[in-house]
Amino acid sequence: MKVNELKPRAGASVTVKVVSVGEPKQVMNKDGSTHNVADVLVGDETGSILFSLWDDNISKVATGDVLDITNGYVSIVRGSMRLTLGRDGKMEKSTKTIENVNTENNLSNKTVEDTRYGGYRRSGGNFRKRF
Repeated sequence: MKVNELKPRAGASVTVKVVSVGEPKQVMNKDGSTHNVADVLVGDETGSILFSLWDDNISKVATGDVLDITNGYVSIVRGSMRLTLGRDGKMEKSTKTIENVNTENNLSNKTVEDTRYGGYRRSGGNFRKRF
């Protein structure tokens, strides 16, 4: 699979090159636990996407690394697609090479509608129609 073939809310197995690693941010889960998350721009010759890495996985990647992501997942965060490992995903350094990454076709820069609730979104425990 190539980056330009990734679809929202779908599984993803893809080989990508790390373009940049963002600064980790500390976030709090609903249960009160804190975690670190970093946005990592990854891609191949067909496109790029932000890859959300959590906690210990952040230190496992560096700019220029080529990664094989198996059983990953494309989520929607604030209206944009993000690649994530999810529960079942795996990330390994690859033996493949990627010379050029197409950062002009950044899938995370495109607005994606979240249709999980049939055109409605959840807000404060209630459902309301999107505008």
